[in-house]
Amino acid sequence: MAVSSYTTSSHSSKLLFRQLFEKDSSTYTYLLADVSHPDKPALLIDPVDKTVDRDLSLVKELGLKLVYAMNTHVHADHVTGTGLIKSKLDGVKSVISRASKSKADHLIEAGDKIYFGDLFLEVRATPGHTLGCVTYVTGDGPNQPQPQMAFTGDAVLIRGCGRTDFQGGSSDQLYESVHSQIFTLPKDTLIYPAHDYKGFTVSTVGEEMLYNPRLTKNKLCLRIWFVDCKICLKGLLSPYQPRDIITAQTCVLYKNVWMELS
Repeated sequence: MAVSSYTTSSHSSKLLFRQLFEKDSSTYTYLLADVSHPDKPALLIDPVDKTVDRDLSLVKELGLKLVYAMNTHVHADHVTGTGLIKSKLDGVKSVISRASKSKADHLIEAGDKIYFGDLFLEVRATPGHTLGCVTYVTGDGPNQPQPQMAFTGDAVLIRGCGRTDFQGGSSDQLYESVHSQIFTLPKDTLIYPAHDYKGFTVSTVGEEMLYNPRLTKNKLCLRIWFVDCKICLKGLLSPYQPRDIITAQTCVLYKNVWMELS
């Protein structure tokens, strides 16, 4: 499958953007800053504890002022780096959704806006992978980056989605969240997920609406996908990721169920 190329030149006048990777958990951390503002305020989305020093070193090299360390959700596959960042750099505030029932300096809800300089992220509630999942979307306006960018956490992965069998997960809720909160964004909106296991870095809303195998069918198909995985894999990781343990019998069973419901 070819990797598409996307231009971000329209971001350059105001928005500094970096996509960073932590290999053990295949996690993306995102650095955003308003470089047109005198203070160059910045934020980190989904920092990982193992790469905090790398991230803070980059912030310092670029002359940025880190104001927020944010999470899209409570992570089960790695330890968030927000606490460590706060211990190393004064003035940084942690951010997470109120629905996650976690502790942070700022507990956010759907519709909230998080400003860094003259730029902002809008909070969209996208539960399903976990009860407290949110998606951060860059602002819609003449002075905001275009095309828009959506940081989807584990709600939408490139050609996939997060598992739904723990932390208050629900496949039905995930389906509704994605279709009402993410797939309603402009089709050229860039999708940046919290993880990738196949070497992809970015997609678009329009592309995932066409080609995402888990989210382009109906709600029942998504439910069957996860029920099948849970029964056949006895709670192991979700299918079609390199680190998973999948038997040939499981793959055949899944394929047959999927084709019957398609």
